[in-house]
Amino acid sequence: QALEDQYSPSRWSPRLDRDTIIDAHLAVTAAGTERARASSQTSLHVPYGKGDGEKLDIYFPTDHSGTFPVLVYIHGGYWQCLSKDESGFAAPPLVSQGVAVVAVGYDTAPKGHMDTMVLQVRRCLAFLVEQYPGIRGIYLCGHSAGAHLAAMVLFTDWTEFHVVPDIKGAVLVSGVYDLEPILHTYVNDALNMSWEVAQRNSPMRHVAPAVPAACEVLVVVAQHDSPEFRRQSKEYSQALRAAGWSVSLLDLAGMDHFDVIEKLSENSYILTQV
Repeated sequence: QALEDQYSPSRWSPRLDRDTIIDAHLAVTAAGTERARASSQTSLHVPYGKGDGEKLDIYFPTDHSGTFPVLVYIHGGYWQCLSKDESGFAAPPLVSQGVAVVAVGYDTAPKGHMDTMVLQVRRCLAFLVEQYPGIRGIYLCGHSAGAHLAAMVLFTDWTEFHVVPDIKGAVLVSGVYDLEPILHTYVNDALNMSWEVAQRNSPMRHVAPAVPAACEVLVVVAQHDSPEFRRQSKEYSQALRAAGWSVSLLDLAGMDHFDVIEKLSENSYILTQV
């Protein structure tokens, strides 16, 4: 029960009770995405593969005739809920600065298996590089389960994809980097992961020495994330640093697991600025 509590982010926010915070989060991100779609030039539901969930939404900067950096946003939802359709809320401040924002869709559980989701996010990046030659540097941003998927992308053998994305940075927000504890909680009911699957897909178990071209990594954690979430972020950032990566840990005071990412729709929010 203690582990279940630790891996239930909705129990830890001082703002709202656990029954209302997830509904509130859905409402905020959906409304923000609607605003982003109304105010940006977009290409929506672009297929990057044949699967139903293998689609992405692109929010273009005003002038995208030349080259532009792109922020690839990978949503959370414990690998089993949410979608790209409420994942465009962070676009307006970035689009106004000449950055394209891509919201990635992937097959969530129980339809999607953990191995599948990791592969889909990797394939999505390969697709972007091939389809949009104007991209000048990719920045990954993932929240919660999305931070896990973004971290898995950092440790990809790109030879099988025949393309190497130019990943300049990764912003990992309130993520899970070791899946082993998840095996013992309700979260695994839908995921149905074995111990081997959890090991294979735990970024913490696959930290490779940084190569010269390694990107910068920003690990972000909220003050009101659970102690387990905070521990995982701290230990993962330490493991990356020990392997020679350029990594910073940003601990955001007053934030919880949900508003830490919601506020990316605001120009003045510290994480938007960073």
